Amino acid sequence: MELIKSLIDFILHIDHHLVEIVQDYQTWTYLILFLIIFAETGLVVTPFLPGDSLLFAAGAIIAKPETGLNVGLMLILLIIAAILGDLVNYHVGKAIGPKAFSGKFKLLKLEYLTKTQQFYNKHGGKTIIYARFIPIIRTFAPFVAGIGTMTYGKFATFNIVGAIAWVTSFLMLGFFFGGLPVIKNNFTYVIFGIIFVSILPPIIEVIREKRKPKPEGVTKG
Repeated sequence: MELIKSLIDFILHIDHHLVEIVQDYQTWTYLILFLIIFAETGLVVTPFLPGDSLLFAAGAIIAKPETGLNVGLMLILLIIAAILGDLVNYHVGKAIGPKAFSGKFKLLKLEYLTKTQQFYNKHGGKTIIYARFIPIIRTFAPFVAGIGTMTYGKFATFNIVGAIAWVTSFLMLGFFFGGLPVIKNNFTYVIFGIIFVSILPPIIEVIREKRKPKPEGVTKG
C-alpha cells in the first residue's frame, strides 16, 4: 500500500522529484530516466511507471540552465531507451507468448491470440505507433505483437517511428512550455491533464463498442 502511495505521489509531483534526482545524482539523471523509460516500455510487469508525464516534466526541468543537462543528449538517450524497451518486449512476447496459450494457464485462451491478431490485421503496424501515446497499452502492445505474426522487420520500423514521435513530442513540449508561469504554477493539474488525454482514446473506443447494435440472434447467455 505504501508503495502505491509513493508511486502516486511521484507521478503527481514528478517535477519536484525530478529536481531532487538532478540535485542528488546530476549526470546520473540520464541513466535513471533511461532505465525508467526502458522499463515502462519493455517490461510487462511495470506498466504503472510514468511515461508521458515523465517526459514532459524532464523537458521542463532540462530547460532550466542550472540543471546542466543537455536536451539533445537526453532526447537521443530516451529515444534509444524507448526503442530498446519495445524491442525486448516484442522478443519476450515471441519467446514465451505462444507457450502461455498452450492451455497451461486457464485464463489465457487461444481465442485471445486470434482476436489480437485480427486487431493488428485491421489496424496494421500503425498500432505500435498509436500505442506509444496510451499508458498501459504501450507496455503491452509490443508484447502482443511478438505473440502474433507481425514480422520483426515491420515491427522494428514502426517501433522506431513511434519512439521518435513519442519521446520528441512530450520532451520538447515540456522543454518549450513547461517553464511558462501558468503551467509551472499548476503543474499537478497539467500532469492530470496529460494522463486524462492519454487514456481518452481507449475510453471512447469502449463506449463506441458498447453502443454498437448487437447482431440479430445474439442473446445473453
